[in-house]
Amino acid sequence: MAGVAVLALALGACGGGGAKDTKDGGGDGGKDGGAAPTVRLPALGGQKLQVTAVWTGAERENFVKVLDEFERRTGAKVDFVPSGDDMAGFIGSKIAGGGPPDVAMLQQVGVLNEFAEKGWLKPLGPSAKAQLAKDYSKGWQDLGAHKGTEYGVYFKASNKSLVWYNAKAFESAGVGEPKTWKDFLKAAQTVSDSGVEPVSVGGADGWTLTDWFENVYLSQAGPEKYDRLARHEIAWTDPSVRQALTTLGELFGRKDLLVGGNAGALQTDFPTSVTQTFSGGDSPKAAMVSSADFAAANISQTKAKVGTDAKVFPFPAVGAKSPVVTGGDVAVALKDGKAAQALLTFLASTDAARIWAQAGGFISPNKELDQAAYADGVMRKIAKALIGAGDDFRFDMSDQAPASFGGKPGQGEWKDLQDFLKNPKDVARTQARLEKDAVRSFGR
Repeated sequence: MAGVAVLALALGACGGGGAKDTKDGGGDGGKDGGAAPTVRLPALGGQKLQVTAVWTGAERENFVKVLDEFERRTGAKVDFVPSGDDMAGFIGSKIAGGGPPDVAMLQQVGVLNEFAEKGWLKPLGPSAKAQLAKDYSKGWQDLGAHKGTEYGVYFKASNKSLVWYNAKAFESAGVGEPKTWKDFLKAAQTVSDSGVEPVSVGGADGWTLTDWFENVYLSQAGPEKYDRLARHEIAWTDPSVRQALTTLGELFGRKDLLVGGNAGALQTDFPTSVTQTFSGGDSPKAAMVSSADFAAANISQTKAKVGTDAKVFPFPAVGAKSPVVTGGDVAVALKDGKAAQALLTFLASTDAARIWAQAGGFISPNKELDQAAYADGVMRKIAKALIGAGDDFRFDMSDQAPASFGGKPGQGEWKDLQDFLKNPKDVARTQARLEKDAVRSFGR
């Protein structure tokens, strides 16, 4: 857990730069986009390639910049197709129809394992495997493998244990960055008393609620129980789950602390939960939002500036330590072909990572990427700490589960936690529903 502690502590500062790394293609750190290429790609002579991901808005725009560079360097034509939140359902329907995309960006480890079991994925080719071995730690390589075979490249990582806040709202209320859950609730009350609704929750997207639960559970129950619950080796009716839901209910049970109350939170999607926190100038609609680092992309769509108007602190400690939950998007090939393998090789390189790092709202698990490539000091610090943690991290729990439990809108954990947000006092029934759905999905 030493690396985890480093990650939590490093978030305290927002400025500063990273040391230059000559392995990353030259002395400019990619700042002006002129760094020399570090990976060779084949000429693909107009071959067509279809890529799918869940990304929309600013995230989609930034990923398309990466794909544009791949087109420029290879001559391939890349068509981006949005999958919607239900990636597993989208891919399943495409395979059933005989027309899967060439490459998919999966958000769940559980989905990667399911697809590999079904024989839907193509193993990484020699070039992609070599690039992955060069640029990634063993932990990230293992996350993209199934039963010893490497299938995926984790192109984008995230730190999901952050709370972004409106600096003016905090200053007006006279509160500082809370370090514990008790202090967090106290700060929320003080902000509420100042006339600003304190906590923005994107409950319309059920995955945001799994992040809330996982942070509370990891900090309170500890990493060993976290790992066991992730594998469904302990039941969701366990006392540790009851304790975590009860703790989360201390926030969700206070409609005056939620923007729009519980009903409003359930109608708010993730992008809106972020932008409403940083819009409105001196009269913001919300003071803070618990979100991963990629919220920076949504903040960029407002007039707020990351590091000055929009600041960040680690998710408050519920137990002895602040939690650190990570997530990521893994690129996998669903079709054989030179073009698909070339794209996986490119995504495993610092060349691809640098493009999105410069655009903002992005963290790469690529250990060879020059930290100076990041657009601002906040992202640079988060990225530096993530790489410094090495293989000592906890991956998003719901993303490790079968998709039917942890990765589908309107069912499983997403739906059960939305029902909990609607009625936070109903802890026992929430646990029973979670356990019933977990048994159905895990098969035990």
